[in-house]
Amino acid sequence: MASESTAKPDTSITEYLHEIVLDSSDVEDFLNELAQVSARNLSEPGDEMLCAVTLLRQRKGTTVASSSHEARSIGRLEHRFTETPGMTAATTQETVHIPDLTSGGRWPDYSSALLAEGIRSVAALPFRLEGDTKAALLLYSGRAHRFEGRILEFAEDFVSQTSLALRLAIRFAHFSETAANLRATLETRTVIDMAVGIIMAQNRCSQQDAFDILKTASSTRNSKLHDVAAAVVHSLGQGPARTHYDG
Repeated sequence: MASESTAKPDTSITEYLHEIVLDSSDVEDFLNELAQVSARNLSEPGDEMLCAVTLLRQRKGTTVASSSHEARSIGRLEHRFTETPGMTAATTQETVHIPDLTSGGRWPDYSSALLAEGIRSVAALPFRLEGDTKAALLLYSGRAHRFEGRILEFAEDFVSQTSLALRLAIRFAHFSETAANLRATLETRTVIDMAVGIIMAQNRCSQQDAFDILKTASSTRNSKLHDVAAAVVHSLGQGPARTHYDG
């Protein structure tokens, strides 16, 4: 647990998170675990804080993970406003701290929404990631001035040490998505090639002529080329085409 004088992240935390990276089904699964680990390690007895993680990925939108149901409800406010402490911390790579939401300031509408949820103080700390991917750990407390002094320093140190695990999770997710996209592309290509072959045999025409027939049918039916090709293959009664891919 964090304390005012001795808080330091345990190296076993990062080791544990590295294991979670390998066991998680996707990056969102890992983010939820990271939010829960953050809450367990940054809270104090009788003074639990709520944690959320906001992740900004190019062409992927915003993902918000949370440590609990209550934290999930509050974290969703990141979607309701065009500018928030979490998004600001993630993009500027600087810690954003609001000691007391009742004092007004830069985000009045956001602050009012949090106050309605019983939150009095917020801290948003950026993870150190790679490329265009950005993320921040959001800490919420029902007590004003909750994140000050050594508590905030400890939270920043915690985020610094856990950034590597998050980088690994995002990198694995990227590789997984790339492999899935490649697999889908190969399967689509296989179906189209099979359909072209069938049309060539049925019409005794060239490969280009067969492909043009397929494209014309796609345009006439206002359907995707892959769907028309799949219908041609299915018409032989042999089921869908499959491509073997080791990825």
